[in-house]
Amino acid sequence: MINAQKLAGLIRESHHIVALTGAGISTAAGIPDFRGPNGLYVTRRYDPEKTFDIDWFDREPRTFFVFARDFLSTLDHVQPTQGHTFLAELEQQGLLQSVITQNIDGLHQKAGSRNVIEVHGSFQQGHCRKCGHGYSYKELKHKILTEEIPHCDHCDGVVKPDIVFYGEAVRGMDEAESETRHADLFLAIGTSLTVYPAAMLPQFSGGPVVSINRGTMGELIRGMESIEGDIDEVFAEVRSILSPSL
Repeated sequence: MINAQKLAGLIRESHHIVALTGAGISTAAGIPDFRGPNGLYVTRRYDPEKTFDIDWFDREPRTFFVFARDFLSTLDHVQPTQGHTFLAELEQQGLLQSVITQNIDGLHQKAGSRNVIEVHGSFQQGHCRKCGHGYSYKELKHKILTEEIPHCDHCDGVVKPDIVFYGEAVRGMDEAESETRHADLFLAIGTSLTVYPAAMLPQFSGGPVVSINRGTMGELIRGMESIEGDIDEVFAEVRSILSPSL
């Protein structure tokens, strides 16, 4: 275990920081996680074996769109957390080179991060499963909120957000691995490191690996340091130590 003081020192000494973020960085914003004690997989409000399965989506897309309407309605009312903002600040200072995120909420971009690799995709675009026609976020959101099952304007296909379902390939992993290999500090934030292939990334890091998370972890990477606690509180302390450099 390390503390905020040591993490601040590592950040100060680094020039190519890479962050991997999971659901835990967004829970303070009001975005529900999946695997936490009150997560969607525990409460079973949405059945993950059906909601995010591509084969089930193609058979019965209605299941997913019940979740999607709730999720998009939540996004209208949430703002980035201190964790999101801190990472954006590190990028603006030229210290953090990329954020690799497993999240689909777009809060990193909302906070000001520019180099974001969304390995599980996002709601920012959608495509028809039949003809491939693309839809912007505004068009996609309107369809999801007004149609029980969004259908393509050009054919009778179902319009699916560009998020990665079980049974689909993750996105940007080659770029994510390349960024990680160049990292002189790798931060795993709000992720239990149990979802692959993203969970493999820390082992490729060219520098120290630090996990900031609350809760249980998957298989620990050799030499990985950790801070178990509230992410916003940790980064608030780190920011105060680094100030006025940030």
